[in-house]
Amino acid sequence: MIDRATSPLSQEDMDALIEATTAAIIDGGTFGWLYPPGPQDMQRFFEGLLLVPERELFLVRDHEGVVCGAGLLAHPTSRSELYSPKACLSSLFIAPYARRRGYGLALITTMVKRAQRRGSKVVNCEVREDQHAAIQLIAKLDFTHWGTHPYYTRIEGQTVRGLFFSKLVVPEQEVAQWQPADMPAASAASHDEPAASPAPSGLTLYPAIDLKGGACVRLRQGEMDDATHYSDNPPAQAQLFADAGCTHLHVVDLDGAFAGHSANADAVEKIIANTALPVQLGGGLRDMRTIERWLQAGVSRVILGSAAVKDPDLVRQAARAWPGRVVAGIDARQGRVATEGWAEVSELTAIDLAKRMEDAGVARIIFTEISRDGMLEGLDLEQTAELARSVSIPVIASGGVGNLDHLKALRNIAQDVPGIEGVIVGRALYDGRISLPDALKVLEAPC
Repeated sequence: MIDRATSPLSQEDMDALIEATTAAIIDGGTFGWLYPPGPQDMQRFFEGLLLVPERELFLVRDHEGVVCGAGLLAHPTSRSELYSPKACLSSLFIAPYARRRGYGLALITTMVKRAQRRGSKVVNCEVREDQHAAIQLIAKLDFTHWGTHPYYTRIEGQTVRGLFFSKLVVPEQEVAQWQPADMPAASAASHDEPAASPAPSGLTLYPAIDLKGGACVRLRQGEMDDATHYSDNPPAQAQLFADAGCTHLHVVDLDGAFAGHSANADAVEKIIANTALPVQLGGGLRDMRTIERWLQAGVSRVILGSAAVKDPDLVRQAARAWPGRVVAGIDARQGRVATEGWAEVSELTAIDLAKRMEDAGVARIIFTEISRDGMLEGLDLEQTAELARSVSIPVIASGGVGNLDHLKALRNIAQDVPGIEGVIVGRALYDGRISLPDALKVLEAPC
């Protein structure tokens, strides 16, 4: 009755899934849709889900084996798994024509058991307050309602609240082994309060490799005519970052950002081939074909910058096709968004764009204050914190890091603004103003 999709779906199953999803969307929405997209968009979305290791798609079949419902089980990323032993149920639905047959109960039960087998200790679930049947079913399965989001979403001009539920899926006696040592064991047995939050895991360092003419360079304030040349061998530079202990790479095709299409493809491909580190790539990604090309080539995330302003439909489509792998790059001068490789400044504010990108479904936001980029004078902490408080998705800071004190200041801010996930550092690493071991030591310490 319940299948976990571990390989590409047959066309018959895909067609049935699209039909069931369409019916559920019309009935109230699912998978982030309030209005059904076209069948091709849906098929691309479901095919994309199967490429994300942290997302598992479960299918509900009726007595004839026809798909009539689905659900997503989200697991922590490999980096956060040590700190967040929890899974999340999302986008659960049974098509209207297949309800009241026990399928919903079977779906949630199967997904919870899968989370247990993957090592989760807590399973979370978010539900809109108007989804009454789902709320009743979740409560029936002993999930605890621990919080309410007053501005969860907007539907047809009305604000709809969201309800947060959690379920402990390990025996009570194991809770004491999981919670922090300084927390009284007795508090773990209470279901009247939220489970204790795991210890913060520090911030991620994203060393930057900016490509111009096939070489590693750094710009000042985004000016192509003010570039400092650092290396003719980007793959070797990437390997140096990996050898020093970095866990991610931030790569930007500067020529591509100005040209509107990929212009340093050879250098990017060699970086991907010569390092095992996850690579997030930006610059010149303006259509689905280019995005798909790089994701299939081995890029872990794509960064959409100018497209976030000029083609929000592209961002929305890409985020649905490749969940968790699309990042919005928001670059601003004094709070106003810049596009076209920072050559143009719009009237749109960074916070307004961030909220739009959150609604579009991007996984993260990279925020850069252009006036500080490459100047080594420190991040714009005030703007970064304000933006991170304005959205619920992680924010990566960028622009202006010049010494360890700047990183310490960001880490201190992150104590009060947990939405800040990491920081991009470029010129200060290349100039030797900051050593990689020191930077990693500062950032990876608990906030």
